[in-house]
Amino acid sequence: MRLDGRRTSSNVEDRRGMSGGAKAGIGGIGAVIVAALFAWMSGGDPLSAGLQAAQEQMAARTETVDAASFTEEEQELAKMSSQILASTEDVWTPVFEKLGGTYTSPTLVLFTNSVNSACGSATAAVGPFYCSGDQKLYIDLSFFTQMKKQLGVEGNTFAYAYVIAHEIGHHVEYLTGTLGKAHQAMSQTDKVSANQISVRLELLADYYAGVWAHYEDAMNHSMEYGDLEKGLELAKAIGDDWLQKKAQGRATPESFTHGTSEQRKRWLKRGYETGDMSVSTFDVRNYNDL
Repeated sequence: MRLDGRRTSSNVEDRRGMSGGAKAGIGGIGAVIVAALFAWMSGGDPLSAGLQAAQEQMAARTETVDAASFTEEEQELAKMSSQILASTEDVWTPVFEKLGGTYTSPTLVLFTNSVNSACGSATAAVGPFYCSGDQKLYIDLSFFTQMKKQLGVEGNTFAYAYVIAHEIGHHVEYLTGTLGKAHQAMSQTDKVSANQISVRLELLADYYAGVWAHYEDAMNHSMEYGDLEKGLELAKAIGDDWLQKKAQGRATPESFTHGTSEQRKRWLKRGYETGDMSVSTFDVRNYNDL
């Protein structure tokens, strides 16, 4: 995916080198495998955390560290992340206008080790996450380093972009009202049913990541040969079934929160191929048909 010469976003808050004073990490089975990479899509997203937790934990002290300590690789990742965020702004703004709405861009927060958000405190082990309480997405750039080491995505910008675009997908869910309705439904049902709603939210975010890529490529012809395939490889590697088998030798579908490898691949690809905003995972009545 080509980003050369592309603008960076002004909606970036750089908290790298600051201690967030995290009181508790929000993790999942991914921590059993290898920290942040697998936690990201195995229950690490604190989407259902409440605003009350934020108010209790936002008062932590911060401590600044010399920014010169950042490596060239880290600075390149920060620039790339900002460029990808700018692309999502350029894509979703006209998409929302066509739907008769207004797109308000979220803020990208770059952090190191731990961070405070309106959804509470979190450590890097959570992986990238979106918090609707403050409309910000949070990323410790070491996550991308883990991706490179564990999944061999070095040099493929689209794989990194997919991560950010997925979290932006949750923001799109928030702006369209889907996220709030889903969270309300999750709070009023049993654990298994709530997990199934969570899967729909995550697959929809994958779909929206594909929709973004569809229009990004149409606008800038930025997608290169093999980009989509690399994104689909990543989607496969972060499916609940793959992660659970890696961690415990078997998959337990009733505990899935993000979808299987095949589901994640299917919805990412469908979004990329169609760019159709009228499609939703919540339109599929049978959970097994997702």
